[in-house]
Amino acid sequence: MKYLVFLFSLCLACYFNAQTSVTPPACIAPFYHGVASGDPLDDRVIIWTRVTPDDFSTTANVQYLVATDTTMTNTVAEGTVLTDATKDFTVKIDVTGLSPDTYYYYEFRYNGFYSQRGRTKTAPVGAVDSLRFAVVSCANLEAGYFNVYRVINERNDVDAVLMLGDYIYEYETGGYSPNANVDREFQPANEITTLDDYRLRYSIYHMDEALRKLHQNFPWICVWDDHESANDAYKDGAENHDTGEGDWQQRKLFAQQAYFEWLPIREKAPGNTEIFRTFHYGDLLDLIMVDTRLHGRDQQEGATSGNLNNPDRTMLGSDQDIWLKDELSASTAKWKVLGNQVIMAKLTLFGVPINTDAWDGYPSTRQGLYDHIIANSIKNFVVITGDIHTSWAFDLKSGSDKVGIEMVTPSVTSPGSPVNVGAALTIENPHLKYVELTKKGFIILDVNAEKIQGDWYFVNTIDQVSSDHYSATSFYSYDQMNQMVSTNTVTVPSSKYDVAHAPDCPRSQFVGTGPDNSSPRIVALYPNPVGDEVTFHFIGNMLQELSVVLLDGAGRELKMESLPVNYPAHSLSVSELNAGIYFLRIQDKAGNGHTLPFLKQ
Repeated sequence: MKYLVFLFSLCLACYFNAQTSVTPPACIAPFYHGVASGDPLDDRVIIWTRVTPDDFSTTANVQYLVATDTTMTNTVAEGTVLTDATKDFTVKIDVTGLSPDTYYYYEFRYNGFYSQRGRTKTAPVGAVDSLRFAVVSCANLEAGYFNVYRVINERNDVDAVLMLGDYIYEYETGGYSPNANVDREFQPANEITTLDDYRLRYSIYHMDEALRKLHQNFPWICVWDDHESANDAYKDGAENHDTGEGDWQQRKLFAQQAYFEWLPIREKAPGNTEIFRTFHYGDLLDLIMVDTRLHGRDQQEGATSGNLNNPDRTMLGSDQDIWLKDELSASTAKWKVLGNQVIMAKLTLFGVPINTDAWDGYPSTRQGLYDHIIANSIKNFVVITGDIHTSWAFDLKSGSDKVGIEMVTPSVTSPGSPVNVGAALTIENPHLKYVELTKKGFIILDVNAEKIQGDWYFVNTIDQVSSDHYSATSFYSYDQMNQMVSTNTVTVPSSKYDVAHAPDCPRSQFVGTGPDNSSPRIVALYPNPVGDEVTFHFIGNMLQELSVVLLDGAGRELKMESLPVNYPAHSLSVSELNAGIYFLRIQDKAGNGHTLPFLKQ
């Protein structure tokens, strides 16, 4: 009988997955957004989840367990944490007392229900022979399927995933490169500007199967770029923000709060939104992550502006600029890798910078960094970059001095150029060694004491779910060479990465052990308490007719609305209601559904 129940559970999970690419499998309820880990140090790592409670006005008591095996018997850490609506029911724990260079498995429990198990890995100490990272950026949900994430997860050959920004996009539905071939639309449908907007956008992203699985099996090290807040952001504004969208500083704080809630990133202190930080990987590599967007950047200038070369204009802010130089000077690792949002190398056409949103728009900040590297004889400086949706490799030079190298990852889905005309740029920019403007993919960064190499991999499509990919080109630099050299040989991982993924389903995976997933279910509700409008994110069979019912405190129906097919979020006006307790019910044609209370203020 248990075997039949298990088969039914698998069929139900497949049924839910078949409806849309952003519907989770039934078995992971009530942890519908999966699990994640990040910011690994040699003795600790952040673990993360989000729980969907039965009542969004309550506090959720969540247990966590960390072990060295998937059966969760060799326990090394456990505890309990409280979460509530002020954290959007996200859970984030900095698990300490771990061993270096070690794989761990972890899980959460709420109300008797287990989450999926996650797999993570701590950083090494001392002598390190080799490292591998996957480098990604720019994942526009509406532009296509996240096959890049799917491929990296299936390869299973990296120590961590380095996300260099644009984890989400802020635009309204159809506002930026929608792909008619995919079943994916931004929610909420409007451009996101409020805390609840940003939270709901992350909620939708975390429903994506490929994203959830890559988070489940690898630690991520993340920085934001601009679209986590608004396009072409700087410390005091953004190109995609106007006065009709409210105060920029408040919007920026909303974006930062949601980012820290929904991603496994370590806070320096409660309420501190700084994301520049360093990760030490033994004697081999120091990974220095910076914020070239929201912390200290002055407003962008045009390429011909007389203010472009003003030495007082800054990309980083004075405090981060000093910090970065100090980190580089203090590093004793073989390789100093800068995780950075925008292209650092000079790039001109007819003598004019072609992108002043990049470091070309802040030449004084860049030259000051180059001068520091040269004056202090800092060796093996490597920049990894996202933002531009395309693939590049540069030698970094200051006059005749070789400063370092730069590798730019393509996007996960966001559009590049329809044709690959970038090779023409090499005539005027001889330090540009490689450019590809059309394909989606990622970089495998392979590091050892002798050399550092980037292998550019591309996916064959983002229009269908696929794991097909191929290598296009590779470049390396030897120790102290500071120059990119092309090779036709990709790097090969060692057997140390042959470690089992975490299982797809939790330990309690049979139907009846978790919430009823045969009916539609509300997984997020904003705001709480409710004002004039309530917005909710739900899951279920997106291809059947669903409706939402508003009930008073006594359970009497006040109104009903049909829900659009294949839209996993909806807003309902409640402005006519008096203050008090009400109920929101989402149901199918047979009346099966899920009811949640909410407070109208």
